[in-house]
Amino acid sequence: MQEIKKYVDENKQRFLDELFELLRFPSISADPGFKGDVLKTADFVAEKLREAGAEKVEVCPTAGYPIVYGEKIVDASKPTVLVYGHYDVQPADPLELWKTSPFEPTIREGKIFARGACDDKGQFYMHVKAFELMQKTGTLPCNIKFMIEGEEEVGSENLGIFVKENKERLKADVVLISDTAMISLEDPSLETGLRGLSYLEVEVTGPNRDLHSGVYGGAVANPATILCKLIASLHDENNHITIPGFYDDVQSLSEAEREKLNEAPYNEAEYKEDLGVEELWGEQGYTTIERTGIRPTLEVNGIWGGYTGQGAKTVLPSKASAKISMRLVPNQKSSNITQLFKDHFERIAPKYVSVTVTEHHGGEPVVTPTDSIAYKAAEKAIEQSFGKKPIPTRGGGSIPIVALFEEVLGIKTVLMGFGLDSDNLHSPNEKFDIANYYKGIETIPLFHKYFAELS
Repeated sequence: MQEIKKYVDENKQRFLDELFELLRFPSISADPGFKGDVLKTADFVAEKLREAGAEKVEVCPTAGYPIVYGEKIVDASKPTVLVYGHYDVQPADPLELWKTSPFEPTIREGKIFARGACDDKGQFYMHVKAFELMQKTGTLPCNIKFMIEGEEEVGSENLGIFVKENKERLKADVVLISDTAMISLEDPSLETGLRGLSYLEVEVTGPNRDLHSGVYGGAVANPATILCKLIASLHDENNHITIPGFYDDVQSLSEAEREKLNEAPYNEAEYKEDLGVEELWGEQGYTTIERTGIRPTLEVNGIWGGYTGQGAKTVLPSKASAKISMRLVPNQKSSNITQLFKDHFERIAPKYVSVTVTEHHGGEPVVTPTDSIAYKAAEKAIEQSFGKKPIPTRGGGSIPIVALFEEVLGIKTVLMGFGLDSDNLHSPNEKFDIANYYKGIETIPLFHKYFAELS
């Protein structure tokens, strides 16, 4: 541990400078206008892997954005860790809500503010620097492979194809991912599960053109009004989702399991203060920790229609649309939930409008074993680095490719994240604590050490 800390201390500024270089690339995979920047980011990641000591580094083309691959095989008889991360980021909109430019990283109160600071550039880059540390100090105890993709934020459409076509190259004993959160540096944790995802877009169409709201208002159904009514009907008075069959396959935890889950530190007053809300909202009968970890949800991610520009324009819009995501829990299937939503939404639409439901992407929920060698290695690494045994938690987010790795490669995943739930992921002013960044670089080599020893 002393040798690890010494190397990190000697290279702190360089580690930070390199991360800032990475964060300056606006690698927004959702917007074709940033294609050149996304491709430059892939090249940068490949260059840094080579500098750290990786071999067979390649920017692998796909039908979309490339996957950066690199490896270091120290001994074929030793265990192999496959590190996964993503170099693409969410759009930065709305830009006016950022205190500083999203692609010019800024430090305030010990935190790095930039799009991608935590999700996932800061977190995957910890692994690159931890690998460099092990290489330079001659302490790499096992084989390591890197697979860093550029389409995670748009559903990893081409990753499955790449994984299936490269099963031999990606052969490993465990996948290690840092794209999740821990409770805090004072209360470290390991996520033992993730929710799945069904992401859809709905469009409600009324008249064949935008109409004058004075001439036609009151005689023709307004698609924006109808859309709001349809969306409102998707939850009942107890905030349960009203889609028939939605909960049929939900795996319920026992009272003992729920009690254990709720032992994680949680301060409701601080939670509300951080979010700037007076009261919380959610499914009746469940705690906040349960609502965000073990229960399925349905959320509107965006809604639009009619005139939204400056000033006034009195129209009755022809169309109104919304983007909707549903977070899923074991044993729900994304394809089944998508179909249930589509059938229900089309069925409840009144005849004075037509509706279209378009599927964007989905992924399956996963639960990772806590009795595996890899989990125990992560547990020991965090305990040594933080001086405290990590608390097992369930993550509310989704990483669809975790289920893919298990299905295609036949290996489990360890979710060893160093971000915080309050890091404004997908929001303006995304941040990552500098202390967490360095702590990750210190802890990751210990995972490899204990994984090799326990294996």
